[in-house]
Amino acid sequence: MVVEVSTAYVHAALLLHFAGQPINEENLKKVLEAAGIPPDEARVKVLTAALSEVNIEEAIKAAPTLAAPAAAPTAAPAEAKPAEEKKEEKKEEEEEKKEEEALSGLGALFG
Repeated sequence: MVVEVSTAYVHAALLLHFAGQPINEENLKKVLEAAGIPPDEARVKVLTAALSEVNIEEAIKAAPTLAAPAAAPTAAPAEAKPAEEKKEEKKEEEEEKKEEEALSGLGALFG
């Protein structure tokens, strides 16, 4: 399996983040070496500098995801829903539609 080197660096940084370890040059090099990837000093420095200004949790939440299509809702008892819930549902439906459109556009790229 061939792993693109830049991807490995980002994955190493994410691994450190999820382990609760600081993402610094020393730790990043250790993770890369443990994975059998010889660290490139320049890439390590650039990545750690770039990530020092990034809130990784927020970046993960904001990142687009390729989620499986939602299951069809089951029939619920006929209850009057508050207007706020209806607005929230409509917003969710619009987001799902946008995701589906984006995925179909990606599908057209890769045929």
